[in-house]
Formats: sequence, C-alpha cells, structure tokens
Amino acid sequence: MRVCVCTIVHHPEDARILHRQIRALIDAGHEVTYIAPFRACNVTPWREISPVDVPRAAGRRRLRALRAAHRALVEHAAYADVVLLHDPELLVSLPREVRRRTVVWDVHEDTAAALTAKGWVPGPARPLLRPLVRHLEARAERRHRLLLAEEGYRSRFRGEHPVVPNTTYVAETPPGPPDGVRAVYVGHLSAARGALDMIGMARLLAPEGIMVELIGAADPEVRPLLRAAQRDGVLRWYGFVPNDRALRIAEGAMAGLALLHDEPNYRHSMPTKVVEYMARGIPVITTPNPPAVRIVEPAGCGIVVPFGDPGAAADAVRKLRADPGLRADLGRRGHETARARFHWPVHAERFVTQLETWAGRTPTPPPPQPPAQAPTPTPDRVR
Repeated sequence: MRVCVCTIVHHPEDARILHRQIRALIDAGHEVTYIAPFRACNVTPWREISPVDVPRAAGRRRLRALRAAHRALVEHAAYADVVLLHDPELLVSLPREVRRRTVVWDVHEDTAAALTAKGWVPGPARPLLRPLVRHLEARAERRHRLLLAEEGYRSRFRGEHPVVPNTTYVAETPPGPPDGVRAVYVGHLSAARGALDMIGMARLLAPEGIMVELIGAADPEVRPLLRAAQRDGVLRWYGFVPNDRALRIAEGAMAGLALLHDEPNYRHSMPTKVVEYMARGIPVITTPNPPAVRIVEPAGCGIVVPFGDPGAAADAVRKLRADPGLRADLGRRGHETARARFHWPVHAERFVTQLETWAGRTPTPPPPQPPAQAPTPTPDRVR
C-alpha cells in the first residue's frame, strides 16, 4: 500500500504522525511519502520514507505553505492508495486528483474549541470563525474518511468514525525509581498549556535545589519569559527535541507536569504527556483537566492541583521530594496502568488495518515485535 502523509502545521517529527503512525506503516511494509516542513524545522528525514519538503504554516503566515502543499499533493498523492491529512487547512481546496483517492483526515483536536488558545487568531474573529470551522468539519465528514484521536470527538460528527488514541510505547519494565531533583515537562509550551505557571513554579523551587526542565518548542509570547528564567538559572529549557529523545531526557524525574488551563479544547482531549510520563514511571502532577483526572486518579499515579496555581504545583513537587516511597509507588502504578491500557503497538495494528481496509487491501499480519529503535535519518532525499 502506498500512503501519502501530509502536514504543514505540525513539526515533521511530531510524535503521533512520525513516531507512531508512520512508523507503524513502515513496520507493516507499506510505502510512505511524507510531505512536511523538513527544512523549516531543520529535520533530517528517515531513509525509510520518501520525503517532500514544503514551507511551514505558522501564525497568520499560511498561504505560501498551503500553495506548496497543493502542488506537492498534485504531484505525489495522485498515485497513493491513501492520502492521510493532519491539518484541517488542507481540506479547504484539495486538488481534484487527490479527491479521487481515499482521503483520510486525522482529527487531532477540537478545531473550533482550540481557537480560544490560538494567540495568532484575533479575539473578535474567533466567534465568527467557529461556525466556519464546524461547516468545514461537516463537509469533510461527507467527502472523506475520518480518524479521531479522542473518544470525546465523536459528538462533533454525525457518523461513526474509528478512534486511534494518542498513546505511547510502554516498556515491559519501568526505568529506575524517580529521582528527587527534577520536575519535567514534555510538549509544546504556551500560556494555555501552563508555561507561565511552570515558570512561576520553577522560581519557587530553584532556591531549594529542585530543577524544572521544559522540553518543547514555545509560542512567541512566552519565549522571552522562558529565556529570562533560563538566564536566571531557575529552569532548563531545551527547545524542541524529537519525542523519543525528549522522553529519554525525562526518564527518572520525580514529577511529570501537565498544568493545562481550563480551555474548551482540553476538556475532552487526553493529554498525551500524562500517558508518556506514566509509561516511564514518572509520577504525574496535573490540573483537574477531566480526561487527565479520569486516568490519574483511578490509577493512583499522581497528584491533582488547581488550575493556574504555581504555588500548589510547587507544593506537590515538594511532597514528592520528601517521600521517596510515595514517588516510587506512584511511578510503579502509572507504569502498570500505561502498559495495560496505553501501549501503542496494540493501537498501531488497528490503525494500519483500518487504512488497509479503506484502501481495499488485505490487512497485513502484525510484525512479531516493534523495532528496538526508530529508523535512521538520511540527509539527501528531501525533494
């Protein structure tokens, strides 16, 4: 099966797109053409894929990237069995050649609800854009196939669509016990995702010898504050790091932070970082985001703190530092739950089978086990 995957918004090394879905397709023996902003993000593609470079859509600068993606889809998607799109923008004016193929939209977020957290969208325009986004979603449902990243997204659509959740790879045995010196965050940094709260928390904890490590790209409005905090020595900000390497950095920390604000888009979206922390035996500190609470509290693997309260988050870290037995127990229970419920290869098999079915292909038997490491990048095949 030939699959053409396209994004102009997400980083080419996005965990869901590359490390889960594309890796699953490669493991099943399928050919993948990947249209993504490789050069804009300084990314070397894996040699197992056919990469096609396009500009990145960022903020209000989107037209150039959309035009480039349109040309790339005309050239490469017309020969694919399945076209897998990861950005709603790409649905607006799909080339005619592509519309004749099996087009799948992978629904990552509640696009209309997420408008409130997108700083580049003017405030007065958000209520006007919301019905347009819903109209686009309804049209996409009529014309294309949909994959949903969350069970909570079902209510936005009339029909039934398969759910491929954002889970992670979970080793059979967890890493060593959590340390007593680091609290970590893995993911994109924005005000709505708690970046300012983590900076405030770091300033409270640094005098006590506790280091806050933030691993991820950041929105423009929070970058100066992150740089200032790093200059002051109260936190480490790594910037964007590919997901597999970011999680290796996080391993062994005494706390994994998920301080999302009470935003509409987060009320029914499982924070993948919570599952990633659990998978690596890291105790979770989360705000009372309903999907996170539904995982953390029954599993007994973390502490819930109020929204927008750096002091409460700092107190939770202090509690973990003071009690090695508690953080070991939380880490162990989190890992057990993640292994039982959120191990990606189980969902990967269903994902690949679903695409094969839509393409009219005989499903590929699952490989005996996932590869030990990600495919190797090569610098010379970006088109």
